[in-house]
Amino acid sequence: MIIKNSSKFTQPVSVVRGAALVIAMRWTDRLIGIASTLILARLLVPADFGIVAMASLVVALIDTLLDLGVGSALIQNPNADREDFDTAWTLRLCQALAAGLLIALLGAPLAAEYFKEPRVENVLYLMSLTIALGGLENIGIVAFQKNMEFGRDFRFFFLRRLSGFAITVVLAFWLRSYWAMVIGALCGRIAGVWLSYLLHNFRPRFSFARIGRIWSFSQWILVRNLGTYGAQQTDKLLVGRFNDAGAMGAYSLADEISAMPTNEVLMPLGRVLFPAFVRVIDKPAELRRAFCLALGVQALVALPAGIGLALVAPIAVPLLLGPQWAAAIPFVQLLALMNIAVALTHSSGYLLLALGKVRLQAVISWLQFGVLATLAVFVFPSGNAVWIAGIRLAVSFIAMCLLLFLVLKALPFLTWRDLFAHSWRPVCASAAMVGVLSITQWPAYWSSAVIFVATIALGATAYALTIWLSWRVAGMPKGAESYLLGKLAFKRWPGSRHS
Repeated sequence: MIIKNSSKFTQPVSVVRGAALVIAMRWTDRLIGIASTLILARLLVPADFGIVAMASLVVALIDTLLDLGVGSALIQNPNADREDFDTAWTLRLCQALAAGLLIALLGAPLAAEYFKEPRVENVLYLMSLTIALGGLENIGIVAFQKNMEFGRDFRFFFLRRLSGFAITVVLAFWLRSYWAMVIGALCGRIAGVWLSYLLHNFRPRFSFARIGRIWSFSQWILVRNLGTYGAQQTDKLLVGRFNDAGAMGAYSLADEISAMPTNEVLMPLGRVLFPAFVRVIDKPAELRRAFCLALGVQALVALPAGIGLALVAPIAVPLLLGPQWAAAIPFVQLLALMNIAVALTHSSGYLLLALGKVRLQAVISWLQFGVLATLAVFVFPSGNAVWIAGIRLAVSFIAMCLLLFLVLKALPFLTWRDLFAHSWRPVCASAAMVGVLSITQWPAYWSSAVIFVATIALGATAYALTIWLSWRVAGMPKGAESYLLGKLAFKRWPGSRHS
């Protein structure tokens, strides 16, 4: 057996404790990402981001076509041994080499023709090397997440990000070109391979011994990922096809920025939720409590973050990125709201994955992709980027309702009442925040920076006060509020119920 964690996951609150640790560490990592985005946005122009975004779409498509989800298969299997890890590494290496070859031989020339941008071709040649080298990464690092060793997990991703960031920024100051991002990504991937062997003593070997067991789980991961790619990337494929590199750059950077507030909660929470759900998969009561608490934390943090970003975007974008990015403002607003739907269904996806219901996830992803593609291509075929962003927003909320319905139907121990009980207070508090900010008028002589800070402070205050009051009115029940507030105070809040 490669690594066994003898500890038992018996308390649902451990999900939130682990998530809080990973979120805190993730924000340290994210500060690097934010700094990188702000620096690159000042040094480069939207067209530079657009060229890299076009190339990245091709890489993501081919990578998705060959992605077997071996990491998820290892985490989902509680009895994974050395043969499983060796087979997973072998499959992932084959996938990376095949993806790199396809990108170089087919993806590069076809992408240049599709996007009508010849510079994309050379970028893809270098990206194909980046993908191929990534297949050498040590599969042993999956054990960090599987065994919920979040400190070691963070150390790996942080050091990999830091190395790529440093190289990219130095190259951006020197080259003032999109090549800084491409070469920086290659160097970051090489650093990641080296770090994966430095931080974990597992040494993979070639093996196909467990290919049948991994494939039985991974085949539906592949189908699901293809649908997810279509649902999440069709809008960019259309924007890149019908608009120039500058518009594509504004749209892609807006997509990245709008996902920041929710992703910085969802990504680390997901790394905790999946192995945590797997550990209590045969205990419905504990699984229900863990899911509801995770949903509460997601709603409590992601709702105000997404809505708040949409509200401050007209001030934040020109202030932080520069006036050349003004075209990105409506994209940030629409896509920030879209990410709220993603936030409210995030734990549902991991719950279905832990239960092995990957086929159901695949069906939902393909339905979302089908609706998005139909509306964008046939109903609104003009290629207007703002319209495409609006369509993606609408489809995401439709998919959210469908996913929640199917989750409740598949899992009888969950009810609509559970979902409502853990989300109504953040919804009401977010509405109060919007109301307060909509009627507030700032002095005309205030600078943009002062208004930006004041808007954030007022919105956060309105949200926090409404959450506090609604929680008190509800009788201070145990949930996301009681846990997070209790941690801030380093004690349990008096009067809270724990039933």
